[in-house]
Amino acid sequence: MDQFEIVRLGHKGDGVTADGIFAPNTLPGEVVEGHEEEGRVLGARIVTPSEHRVRAACRHAKSCGGCSLQHASEEFVAQWKSGFVKSALDHQGLSAELGSILTSPDRSRRRAVFHGRRTKKGTMIGLHARASDSLVEVPDCILMVPEIMQAYGALNRLVELGGSRRGEMDITVISSASGLDISVENGKPLDLDMRVELGGFVRELSLSRLSWNGEDLAGEAVPYLSFGKARVVPPAGAFLQATAEGEAALVALMRKAVVGADRVIDLFSGCGTFSLPIAEDAEVHAVEGVTEMLEALSKGWRQAQGLKVVSVETRDLFRQPVRDDELNAYDAAIIDPPRPGALAQCEEIAKSRLKTVGFVSCNPITFARDAKVLVEAGFDIDWIVPVDQFRWSPHVEIAACFKRR
Repeated sequence: MDQFEIVRLGHKGDGVTADGIFAPNTLPGEVVEGHEEEGRVLGARIVTPSEHRVRAACRHAKSCGGCSLQHASEEFVAQWKSGFVKSALDHQGLSAELGSILTSPDRSRRRAVFHGRRTKKGTMIGLHARASDSLVEVPDCILMVPEIMQAYGALNRLVELGGSRRGEMDITVISSASGLDISVENGKPLDLDMRVELGGFVRELSLSRLSWNGEDLAGEAVPYLSFGKARVVPPAGAFLQATAEGEAALVALMRKAVVGADRVIDLFSGCGTFSLPIAEDAEVHAVEGVTEMLEALSKGWRQAQGLKVVSVETRDLFRQPVRDDELNAYDAAIIDPPRPGALAQCEEIAKSRLKTVGFVSCNPITFARDAKVLVEAGFDIDWIVPVDQFRWSPHVEIAACFKRR
């Protein structure tokens, strides 16, 4: 056995030696013992533990790939994630004072994607092990909201009905305001017997909706989410902010960013997470590439009371970003792109006369790249706040405000 000293954490939360060898479940300052194979320490045993090492809170932590930092103290994780944001900015030659990180509590994830398959002995449902296709059962997961975990065991019934030993079913479970909203992908084609069985499953669990391979089957209620004063019924399995606490923090920060604006454009608007709350104070134009999400947003707006005008536009913002002359019609913009960022759209913002941009990002590296485009065009970073909705994972989100000089 060889010994290795861990000097830092990589972006995926693995410990890294000075020679660039990775060791999972380790922390800076620790000495570990094991053998190196293809740049990784296998069978690592902690010889000298870090003062920041703690006992994992979840019994599935060693086998499940959902959490990679349960062995680190909350203070360490918060500092490391804030440091990741700062490092990404430094790499682009940018500097800004970061606000205190806002971390969601345990048992707060309201959207889970489980995987299920049939086995020789029956069925299995769970999450993937780290860097593996192997499934790990997680009946006592402490990341998800209780409503999801209370239904966890019953989800095996879906695998019994529609699963296969040749492939995996994907089961997205969302805790909506009116009950669980479940979407199944890669299930067997429906026949009459399955429809009858699934109808019974819906009634047994009082599901708000069950969707199977893209077809809405049945539900006991309308699965809605509240965005400000509006109730929105998202498409089955739709993206939403991971926790209610994280969403509330991001919405409050974006409202702060565009306060005083009369006309706001919301880029990558989704189902209206920001558009609808901000419509309480300003007219909003929501732009999104997925038509079904905008239809849900529009319906929620039409049925709400006390909101200003919200218009929508389906548009692929990667291939057809909103041009600078179009942006000039607005007082402020909000942008919330996926992980690849929004370089082309930020280049148009840079050329426009916009004076305020609220920015939400789930990737510090692409955020810093895009922020540099804005800063070089005359914007200052007014403030940045890290938001941690993905507790115990290496992921961190950012909320920021840019003001043109």
